[in-house]
Amino acid sequence: MDIELRSGCPINLTMEVLGDRWSLIIIRDIMFGNRRHFRDLLNNSEEGIASNILAARLKRLLSLGFISKRDDPSHSQKAIYSLTEPAIQLVPVFAMIGAWGRRHLPVTEDLSIRAQLLEEGGQPLWDEFMEDLRQIHIVDPVGGANGMVTSAVLARLTAAFLKVRGKMAAGVA
Repeated sequence: MDIELRSGCPINLTMEVLGDRWSLIIIRDIMFGNRRHFRDLLNNSEEGIASNILAARLKRLLSLGFISKRDDPSHSQKAIYSLTEPAIQLVPVFAMIGAWGRRHLPVTEDLSIRAQLLEEGGQPLWDEFMEDLRQIHIVDPVGGANGMVTSAVLARLTAAFLKVRGKMAAGVA
């Protein structure tokens, strides 16, 4: 791993690896948005990541072993990015960060509904989601990228997000 070892503290080392502004956001977008191509990650980022930053972070996440990259058989100039086991094991971390953010920060209902459902579902839901992610990112990354292999948990989280977003667009409280 290409990290600076300032100390042997696990919190410090984790922050050395994932503490920049974009790494967790990119992993989040791959994990919860199933955004598996560079263009998807760039164009569908809620936070508006710049292309050079995205390219640099993808390269770093690849070198650290959080994501893998393979050619997309459906398009010669596209690559599919997939989560690796270390990234998949971040599901409980994302759940806890989301729960903390919902309690202490001015989040929006649409962007926090997935965090709410993950918090309410607890470890059983996290385990189910991690197993789904293994199927769509490790066992069959091409099928996971093209929608042939899906996640029931991700489908529920996405449906909840779309329902809230629809209510917000319609002006329903």
